[in-house]
Amino acid sequence: MNKEKIIEAIGPAVKERGCFLVEVSVSADNDIEIVIEKEEGIVDWEDCAAIDKVMHGLFDQDVEDYALTVSSAGLDRPFKVMKQFQKAIGTKVDVWMKGGKKVKGVLVAATEEDVTVDESVIPFSQINSVRPIIEFK
Repeated sequence: MNKEKIIEAIGPAVKERGCFLVEVSVSADNDIEIVIEKEEGIVDWEDCAAIDKVMHGLFDQDVEDYALTVSSAGLDRPFKVMKQFQKAIGTKVDVWMKGGKKVKGVLVAATEEDVTVDESVIPFSQINSVRPIIEFK
């Protein structure tokens, strides 16, 4: 199954749910994983079910022979797209640097070139991953 074809097919439904696409992956065995996130708030079961329904309506599983998983980006996964960074501005993040160093602080800004955490501007070329910090009160 073609990744670009999937993105084009589900794009309107993702947007209609107030979500954005984080990732679409297709394995060699046609295992498809679609990861979404809400523009505001959190992804719920109904959002995932709606995207699943669109996929099954557009692609005949008996003909295409695929397995499908639709999920939320999750709180423990690193950010993949700029919209995730922008949504997280003002929240605490862990930045894992190349070489193993970790920077922890509040995400102040994000551009295509770098992120600002507290008062440190860190180029993406020096970053392995950025993850939200989960705090329980």
